[in-house]
Amino acid sequence: MTGIVEVKLPATIVERLRREARKADLSLEEYIVELVLQNLDPSDRAREYLEASKNLLQQAREELEKGNIRQAAEKLWGSAALAVKAHAQQKENKRLTSHRELWEHTKKLIDELGDIAYDAWMAANGMHTCFYEGWCTTRHIEEALKRIEKLVREIEERIEKKAT
Repeated sequence: MTGIVEVKLPATIVERLRREARKADLSLEEYIVELVLQNLDPSDRAREYLEASKNLLQQAREELEKGNIRQAAEKLWGSAALAVKAHAQQKENKRLTSHRELWEHTKKLIDELGDIAYDAWMAANGMHTCFYEGWCTTRHIEEALKRIEKLVREIEERIEKKAT
């Protein structure tokens, strides 16, 4: 897995990115990933979505260790969303661009993976709410992390199988 790189941008640019991310109903990280990946070959895009998903899982662990529950929660949501996008891209050559499309694709993912997909997706959505509401605890984050990690691993296995 690649590491995390810090990039310094002018505050006005970061604020613009945040506004655009909110308009698209994406986290800042998801929005930047979308910008970077938009012109890639579909199979490369699927692998990059997956790498970004795994990176967000690592960031969630780090935020949890620091006690930053809300940030850990949002990283978990982003990780799950990007994993679902990776699956849709690889399986159907489809680029998901909205929460509605994510939910639609998770129906197919649940058909394919069963409870793993359902549990992880519901946990991820709880994490998204937690980011905004701040109601969850360390235990909630830990449980969601386990489920989302399992989903990411399952999707990674399917992407690797299809690539070979």
